[in-house]
Amino acid sequence: MQRVVDKLIESGRTIATMESCTGGGLANAITNIEGVSAAIKFAAVTYSNDFKSKMGVSVEVIEEYTVYSIETAHEMSRNIAEFANSDFGVGITGKLNRIDKNNLYGDNSTVFISVYDRNSNRYYSEEIKVNRDTRVENKEMVIEAVINLLLEIL
Repeated sequence: MQRVVDKLIESGRTIATMESCTGGGLANAITNIEGVSAAIKFAAVTYSNDFKSKMGVSVEVIEEYTVYSIETAHEMSRNIAEFANSDFGVGITGKLNRIDKNNLYGDNSTVFISVYDRNSNRYYSEEIKVNRDTRVENKEMVIEAVINLLLEIL
C-alpha cells in the first residue's frame, strides 16, 4: 500500500473508497500510511443495499444484476469518486465464503472489485475467488488484489 500512496501523492491524485464485504479494510490499509491525507478524500462502508443506494448506486442495477456483481461494483466506484470529487474511486462487493440470508443469489466466494478513473472515465475491474480459511484472511486477499490493480493503473 505504501507504493500506491506514494504514487498517488507524487502524481497529485486522490482516491475514495466504497466497500461492502471488506468492511473498511481497504480504507484502513490506506490510512495506515503516513502522509496519506494528501491522497484520500473519503471512505464509506455500505454493507446494506439501502446504504449503497443512498450513496448513489442505482437500485435498478442492483435489481437487474444483483448486489454481488461487477455492475454494482462499477456503480460503487464511480459514485464514490464523484461524491468525493476524487480522481479514483474503488468499489468492492461480494461474499467472503458466507451465505447472505438477505441476498441469497450469487456465489458465496466471489468478490467484485472496480476502480474508476474519473479523469479518463474508465473502469478497471477484477473478479476474485476467495478461498482462505478465515474472514480476516479473505479480506486481506481482496485488499492485496486491489493494491495490485491500483499499481497497474498508477
